[in-house]
Amino acid sequence: LQARPMTALPEPADWTPPGPGLWARNFRLGEWLPDPMTPLFATWLLPAIEDGYLAGMRATVGAVVPFRYAAVNGWYYNATPIPSIGLLARALRDSRGRIVPVLVNALVRVGRNPVAADRAMLSTLHRRWRDGHLPDYRRMVSTAEAEVDHADPPRLRRLVDELGHAAGQYLWFLAIVGGSAWKIEGCLTRFCRQHLATVDAVRDGAQVLLRGLPGAEPVTPPHAVHSVDWYHPTAGEHPDPAEPADQGSRRHRQLAADRQAAEIACRQALATARRTATRFDALLEVAQRYAVIREEQARDLTLAWPVLRRCAHRLGEDLHARGQIPDPADVFFLTRAELDHHTTSYTCLIDERHAQWHRQARLSPPLTLGTPARLIGDPIAHAVHQARGGRPIPDGAIVGHPASTGRATGRIRLIDTPDQFDQFTAGEILLARATAPAWTPLFARAAAVITDGGTLAAHASLVAREYGIPAVVGTGDATRRLRTGQMVTVDGTTGIVTPATASGTRAR
Repeated sequence: LQARPMTALPEPADWTPPGPGLWARNFRLGEWLPDPMTPLFATWLLPAIEDGYLAGMRATVGAVVPFRYAAVNGWYYNATPIPSIGLLARALRDSRGRIVPVLVNALVRVGRNPVAADRAMLSTLHRRWRDGHLPDYRRMVSTAEAEVDHADPPRLRRLVDELGHAAGQYLWFLAIVGGSAWKIEGCLTRFCRQHLATVDAVRDGAQVLLRGLPGAEPVTPPHAVHSVDWYHPTAGEHPDPAEPADQGSRRHRQLAADRQAAEIACRQALATARRTATRFDALLEVAQRYAVIREEQARDLTLAWPVLRRCAHRLGEDLHARGQIPDPADVFFLTRAELDHHTTSYTCLIDERHAQWHRQARLSPPLTLGTPARLIGDPIAHAVHQARGGRPIPDGAIVGHPASTGRATGRIRLIDTPDQFDQFTAGEILLARATAPAWTPLFARAAAVITDGGTLAAHASLVAREYGIPAVVGTGDATRRLRTGQMVTVDGTTGIVTPATASGTRAR
């Protein structure tokens, strides 16, 4: 029985899907938004990013497969763009009925024959990003940094539009090139299960073959973020927990040694099957290359965020000087249209939106809304089932995506924001709604990772693999069901978290 009223429970919320089809919270940009969106992001920077994404698609594909997105109770949701087999077939063809090679290779062929997809199209797209868009993006950010402190409000608005659009184009390359990494890994895992089932190192999957790779060392640049919502500070704006000297590099070297030993074991097992061994070498090379590319691309997506935040703060300082908002930081709780009104006081509105945002932050948003298309289903759920390998799920378990193999038992530490990073101690199990690049230093201390959101290609998944620690992501509501100090066992191979309760039943 409850001895006192439960005052901390979130208010009931309606999670009606905003339209037909399947809507996912942890797909694409949603993986970078672990909290409800602030009004200025939802009405300005988000549309700029989304428009840039479609512009990047149009420039490389020659056509656009429109992504629908919406805010539900302040939370970002993205709809599957292909609601039926018929529309999928049409999406793969241009206006003249010809097959669109970019989409065919990136959506279909890469999961079946990654080597051919790389040769036909993906390597060309990677070079276009590396030699074209990345240098252009860096120059644009550098130019904006040089003028932001002297720009007037109209120029600040243009800088946000330009940088947001460029970031959206960058996101397109991350999705179409770096996003191929988990599809290629899935192909490598199926190969190992079919041809290398007797090799202990890859019995639980191919992740050991993708760890300790040169160029994929986890780093935390100053522009790393907790969330792409520009309300939140970047890594360079708050101190990071210090990692013990050389701990990261020592661990990376050990993982590299484990990978090399696994490669040798696999090749020895295939020594008498030359054709299969050749296929393995080609598949392994492309899988390892794209694992590094994914890390390289994700690292600089938010290169513009420090200057974007400075633009917003400058606009907030202007509104504050006019007496329109109580504090310059309150600008994030206005909409884009409200920035252009120069006589209205927003004090009461700011208070209401702050309160609403905090209420929304206490909600437990479902990972998906709506119904997947018949015959296509939920592609994320399908990928998770393949990664789990059909293993049974015990009663009472907290189930998520098997993101990084291995098992670990320890005490939970729930971390909500970077302000709490200094509370996390070595050997604890990190529990969070989601993680982004600014969280990378915690992985050097964690025994394992659990998140509410994320997929097999999310930040928590990739960095946990690089650090060689178990991870279960996409649990939906683990932060509601587990508490700091609670003992759990994290099985990153099966995607199952078992609270340390009698007979392994679910914690209350």
